[in-house]
Amino acid sequence: MQGDLLYLFLVTAEGYNCHITASPWGFYLNQTTTEEFNPKPATPCYLSHSLVELLNQVSQTFKRNFALLQKKRLLRHPLERVPCPYQVFSWTAPSLVHTVDAIRAEDAFSSKLGYEEHIPGQTRDWNEELQTTRELPRRSLPERLLRERAIFKVHSDFVSAATKGAMAVVDGNVMAINPGEDPKMQMFIWNNIFFSLGFDVRDHYKEVGGDAAAFVAPRNDLQGVRVYSATDTEGLHTLGTVVVDYRGFRITAQSIIPGILEREQEQSVVYGSIDFGKTVETHSKYMDLLQKAGQQLKVLPHKVLNDKGVEVELCSSVECKGIIGNDGRHYILDLLRTFPPDVNFLDLASEIDYPSACKKLGFPIRHQHKLSTLRQELVDAFVDHRYMMFLKYAAIHLQQLTAKTSDPAKLQQLKAIDEEKKTEEEPVVNQLQIKDGETKDNKEIEADEAKKIVENVTESIAAEKQVEENTRDIIKKASAAVGSLKESDFDIRFNSDVFSPGVKHADANSTRFKRERQLVVDAAEFLVSVQLPSMVHDLTDHSSAPTDGPTLCEAMHSRGINVRYLGKLANMLAKIPELSYAHSIAVGEIIFRSVKHILTKYIQGVESITLSTGISHFLNCLLCNSVPRVNTSKTDELLSKKKRKKNVSSMPEWSLLTPRSLWQQIKHECKRYFGYDLLCDSIESAIEKFGLQKISLLRTVCLRCGIQLKLRDYFGRSPDFFSEDDVINLFPIVKHINPRASDALNLYTAGQTKIQQGFLKDGYELISESLNLLNNVYGAMHPEIAQCLRMLARLNYIMGDYTDAMCYQQKAVLMSERVNGIDHPYTITEYTHLALYCYANQQVSVALKLLYRARYLLLLVSGPQHPEVSLVDSNIGLILYAVGQYSLSLNFLENSLALNKIFFGEKSLKVALSYHLVARTQSCLGDFRSALRNEKETFTIYKSELGMNHEKTKESDECLRHLTQQAVVMAKKISEAYNGKPSNQFGLPPIQIQAPARCSVLEMLNVINGILFVHITPAEIDKVKEELEKGASGQALLEKGTHLSEIDVSEKAITEESRKPEQVAPKDGCKVNGVVESSDKENEPPVSIEVR
Repeated sequence: MQGDLLYLFLVTAEGYNCHITASPWGFYLNQTTTEEFNPKPATPCYLSHSLVELLNQVSQTFKRNFALLQKKRLLRHPLERVPCPYQVFSWTAPSLVHTVDAIRAEDAFSSKLGYEEHIPGQTRDWNEELQTTRELPRRSLPERLLRERAIFKVHSDFVSAATKGAMAVVDGNVMAINPGEDPKMQMFIWNNIFFSLGFDVRDHYKEVGGDAAAFVAPRNDLQGVRVYSATDTEGLHTLGTVVVDYRGFRITAQSIIPGILEREQEQSVVYGSIDFGKTVETHSKYMDLLQKAGQQLKVLPHKVLNDKGVEVELCSSVECKGIIGNDGRHYILDLLRTFPPDVNFLDLASEIDYPSACKKLGFPIRHQHKLSTLRQELVDAFVDHRYMMFLKYAAIHLQQLTAKTSDPAKLQQLKAIDEEKKTEEEPVVNQLQIKDGETKDNKEIEADEAKKIVENVTESIAAEKQVEENTRDIIKKASAAVGSLKESDFDIRFNSDVFSPGVKHADANSTRFKRERQLVVDAAEFLVSVQLPSMVHDLTDHSSAPTDGPTLCEAMHSRGINVRYLGKLANMLAKIPELSYAHSIAVGEIIFRSVKHILTKYIQGVESITLSTGISHFLNCLLCNSVPRVNTSKTDELLSKKKRKKNVSSMPEWSLLTPRSLWQQIKHECKRYFGYDLLCDSIESAIEKFGLQKISLLRTVCLRCGIQLKLRDYFGRSPDFFSEDDVINLFPIVKHINPRASDALNLYTAGQTKIQQGFLKDGYELISESLNLLNNVYGAMHPEIAQCLRMLARLNYIMGDYTDAMCYQQKAVLMSERVNGIDHPYTITEYTHLALYCYANQQVSVALKLLYRARYLLLLVSGPQHPEVSLVDSNIGLILYAVGQYSLSLNFLENSLALNKIFFGEKSLKVALSYHLVARTQSCLGDFRSALRNEKETFTIYKSELGMNHEKTKESDECLRHLTQQAVVMAKKISEAYNGKPSNQFGLPPIQIQAPARCSVLEMLNVINGILFVHITPAEIDKVKEELEKGASGQALLEKGTHLSEIDVSEKAITEESRKPEQVAPKDGCKVNGVVESSDKENEPPVSIEVR
């Protein structure tokens, strides 16, 4: 009643006991003792406005240490203190000494880990927040920014709450809403979020794969939620969905539809089916909404029969359910069959005739479930491919039709050109069968050209009725050739239910239904015959170089290739020696995913009290030669010896696992799931056969299965096995949709386009504006912001502002460490770029430290046999060469040369450049004989690849003469010194070993890292201006009207997604700062030769 707010008790670092009163006047010491409570002010009371100010007066140690803490915190970069939108876990953690802390114990007791949030009045209505933010206005840019910021904020909060709830469900801290049923069938509600486990409850998935189908269904459903959310159809609502893998269990967390818990499911569903097609309902409002979204997703409306034989029209798969909530919103859920099925993994040999391309690879394969679907990226690529075929077919025949009506001579000319093209060009992959006896046209026409031809011809001949009929006939034939569902127009969409078991189709015997089936088969064939070879070609061309399993899977997904095709991809890569690194990554990913499948079931059978013991035993069986005795029960230590002997007989099943039995399971899983024959019986044979690393496999298993280990050397020092103390924690693997900042993305894309066209200033301004919008939507920390910062850093570097480039790149590095992880491949790339910019700013020691760290992480992630290791070694070798550390530099450059010979071939221009760098370093060491030998290799490659008259060949020839002269001088001096003769004062010149210039080293670093600076003369600028005025193809960069235009020719070099850009060669071997720059043959990076 005296107005006091709080009474505190604390013990200072000096051991002094303080009793403090917090009142409206401030904080002060009171007269309370251990025996008596007296809140009145003590003498002196040290009245202070803040608790810190009071503690500073009471304890000098606190005052000193608190000042140091504040100073240390202020020295940290702001990006190190800003929270991330989604939590990122590390797979290693240092071992901390556990001490007694009463405050920590009290916090653990008083905090309910957020469980008090389920008290009425304190919970957040997640569904209402998620749907309300999507309904915000979006007409103007400020409204869209406000809407996207609200969507991202609510979504990130929902993901955090769902992750916390899923962990609580698995740990047994949440009461089930049906506690009397089997644990696998239990469902949970916590914090207004509905949780369900990934098991087949009530045989719902019995016909499509049981538990295997139930495990994969949430992932497919999440993909459906992602694409329908991306369409942003007004009036159509999806649920907030998060899929969490934790301790071997898959938990689906969803927001709750208002009113769904108050009625039965049969009463709620007004669209779709709840029993896989037996009873089907439709709704006019849902049909309108789904048809709008289906136009973007290529989903075809179709009719099915219900159990009463009545036709029902749907615009989705039958499993998709529509529920109108009590709030009047139209919700769709169960979107697991949004995309067409993958017939390569469905045994339908009795129903369809599989294409020969699929049969050659061993398809069809009976998969463990029937929910295998194609990816959205593949559907889009397939439709684009067919559209290009449609345009080319129509364009060729419309050209001939126009020539026939206007000029017969022109028609003969077109036919002659067409025949010439047929003999010169290779046939188009996956050529289409054309009916009515029409011959196939192999003439390749550019897409833009074909569009113009179709538009111009149709406009010009529209007035003539007879010709118009011929035109329509051509369009009909083109539509039939590409399998269009409409006779007079291009229309390719997919019926997701064409091969669904239990679904009865209204027009199952019609020609249209056969076309719908054939489209699905053609899409699966397109994946096998076009997309897989295309990816192998890109890897062979080194336009992409995956660093580890996840980056390889990202490359596959970007082409629409599912991970289940990994075995087929590995078999293709095994035939190409230059892609040995990619083959090792692919096989390592196959092994890991097989291990993950086994580990998921294994952990489910381990009790929580022996979890660390069970996981350490599994890791020992996977990675170690010797497996120590397993302590299967914590209670053994509490039992007497007699009872302990009796307890031995009850060994749990997981403890019976051995290295031999585990690797037999891995082999079986590789064959069953991926169709890959893994001829290995142990980790040692896998290392020897595929060049894998134990530490890389351990990192992958821990990082992607949610295991956190103690930070120590596991394979270099004793003990060489895992103990229960090494397993520190288990963390969740969370999958969710990623809301995008649409306006920022559009600006970023426009900026990239400007940069491709050469307008660096305009591109820089657009990307800077994109960065502002990204910060407005996402806050200060997000992977897309890191990508934007990386682009700005590269543009600043290209335009000569090295200081700003280093500043932006430092932010990108800090952000990538936070949002991607300290050992993520993207973070490694950021280190290498920052090292280049640091060297440009004359911070040589910092650049070397960054490159050494990048190299260490690369060896950890991918091993020593990788193109990125060669690139980093080249950078390290050049910088060491620049500072005069020639011996150490030579080691890195020779390793880079050896790797380049493996991955690019003996005659590659990259290898020629590596030979030249090694020769130059050897010449600085005085080893002219070796330098001469390596420079001869450079000259030989240039002569065979570029010809004797090329500038590169001439420069190498001059370098050979210089080295020969120096070698002769050195040999004569050694001979005279050996024979004791005085040197000839008039004959021999002194040996010239000149220290490298910093500018020349920087030029070489630019070339190696994919940046080429080209001089353009005024005459060339005027010529490009004339071409632009005439409307000629191509655009040029004209900066400031000066002699020098700095062009980063390749988008890939700027976005830094690749190390090997396509380069534009300067004419007549223009010199840039004394270094000859030129392009090479077959898209090889340019080579710089400095002649002294």
